[in-house]
Amino acid sequence: MSEPLAQLTGIAEKLLIGKFHRHVFLCIGNSCCSAEAGAAAWEVLKKELKDRNLSLSEGPAACYRTKVQCLRVCTGGPILVVYPEGTWYGGMTADRIPRFVQEHLVDGNPITEWVFARNPLPNPG
Repeated sequence: MSEPLAQLTGIAEKLLIGKFHRHVFLCIGNSCCSAEAGAAAWEVLKKELKDRNLSLSEGPAACYRTKVQCLRVCTGGPILVVYPEGTWYGGMTADRIPRFVQEHLVDGNPITEWVFARNPLPNPG
């Protein structure tokens, strides 16, 4: 194994990549929302996942999180998508994040009134 590949493999192991059941992507704007609203939502998401031991952990609710600059929706943000179930949420401001983490990630129940699209993976269609 090459040195760069070995280094990446070590980082992946440290981050528990391969142990997660979900991956949450949060668009932090600034097309769908203000940069401030995106940053605030990101900080709350990080804290909630850490406080509930969902980030850098193992188990059925283990979750990886990634902030992105654009999910190409560009309105009604912050936009958040959860994979593999492919649930797309709009208006995911900092005040909504704790309920999202509890209901969707912990309890397994998407918050229907905030969902605007679904695209589960793998999509055999």
